[in-house]
Amino acid sequence: MKPENVMKLSDEQFRRRTGVKRVTFSKMVEVVQKAQDEKSRRGGPKPKLSVVERVLMTLEYLREYRTYLHIGTSYGLCESSTYDTIKWIEEVLIKCGEFSLPGRKALLKTDNEFQVVLIDSTESPIERPKKNNADFTPEKRKNTLSSRRSLSVN
Repeated sequence: MKPENVMKLSDEQFRRRTGVKRVTFSKMVEVVQKAQDEKSRRGGPKPKLSVVERVLMTLEYLREYRTYLHIGTSYGLCESSTYDTIKWIEEVLIKCGEFSLPGRKALLKTDNEFQVVLIDSTESPIERPKKNNADFTPEKRKNTLSSRRSLSVN
């Protein structure tokens, strides 16, 4: 989906589409834009996609977990370029520290109650028929070449 079309969505539809609120998305674009400016000062080729498109592509990958090939064809990139772009955006957002998830210890300290569902998945033996040659009675074929020869010799 083109960034123009995504930006036209209502706030609720935008959050459902990308997985983040519009304010969070704006912060992500700002952080990635700063990192892109630093990267472009060092030189190198200019990216084919804008910062907004690359952040949307990353969110699409994280939200829908489509393959790099499918996402790349949507944005006109090859699979390896899509992979490199998404990994770079993820690294930039992680290094920023504003968008990281709380650690396991922080989750354990909360007052939330977790429900656990246990599933009994023990194995049960299944009776299968035994293969036995005694169940099959061989029948002599009358239309074979060897049976014709034996009849003509006698």
